[in-house]
Amino acid sequence: MANRGRKNKATGPQPGTHQLTDVTAEIVRDLDTEAGWMLLLDGVPNSYLDLDDPTHLEFEYQQWMGRAVDVHAPEADVLSFVHIGGGACAFPRYVAATRPGARQLVAEYNPELIALIREVFGIRTGPGLRIRAGDGRDVLAGQHSASADVVVRDAFVGPVVPPHLTTTEFMTDVARVLRPTGLYLANVTDGPPLALARAEVATARRTFEHVALVSETPVLKGRRYGNLVLMASPSPLPTGDLARLLARSVAPTRVLEGPDLEKFTAGAVVTTDESPLVPPAPPPHLIR
Repeated sequence: MANRGRKNKATGPQPGTHQLTDVTAEIVRDLDTEAGWMLLLDGVPNSYLDLDDPTHLEFEYQQWMGRAVDVHAPEADVLSFVHIGGGACAFPRYVAATRPGARQLVAEYNPELIALIREVFGIRTGPGLRIRAGDGRDVLAGQHSASADVVVRDAFVGPVVPPHLTTTEFMTDVARVLRPTGLYLANVTDGPPLALARAEVATARRTFEHVALVSETPVLKGRRYGNLVLMASPSPLPTGDLARLLARSVAPTRVLEGPDLEKFTAGAVVTTDESPLVPPAPPPHLIR
């Protein structure tokens, strides 16, 4: 691993590149904000941290996830989270700051990346935040049934979601781990003709009674590449409250459900472990 970018106790994180097994990690300073830092993996933006403000979520899809959790469970509820995909733990940091007492388990495939974020960004683990090295699906399989309030899937290899984290068998295990009022959130990246997003929604609808999809209007209409957040639960989703919150967003953002979601998924394939949908290469200008 390169020495550039090692954390200096006097100056904090340092910009630099680190060659890890199977991936190149780059630490980049936000020139507009002294406390802002970006983690890129193989050149793709993966995590943004404001070291002075853990409640700051730079990526819009994470803001949507935060709002979804806010409206799904009262602030006073102490929730249990399983995060599949860790990166620099931007969303777990947000949860820890906004949900005191929350219990969180983060599954991150690359143990060298775990060591790096601990060293560079000072990510600390304890009773409220555990980070486990391993494939997210294997970590999920080791969790007790009805043990989590929220399962978040934000795992990527380069710019694409591993296909085995999108199938019916995977979502069935998510449903097993969730409590009856639990919430599943998944970060999906896709562009025209939105085959991946349609397949994920169709697959989720085979497993969960209540499903919704959040994204910017141009993405939902298939006009450009972008992020979509899949929401699913055994219990009704507070989509009305979420839509009202997202109406304040700078960019037009919609919550698809009911007949609109059924129309969105018309003709979409339901994926399984035997027939996963392999994602195509995204455009070179991709920004997650």
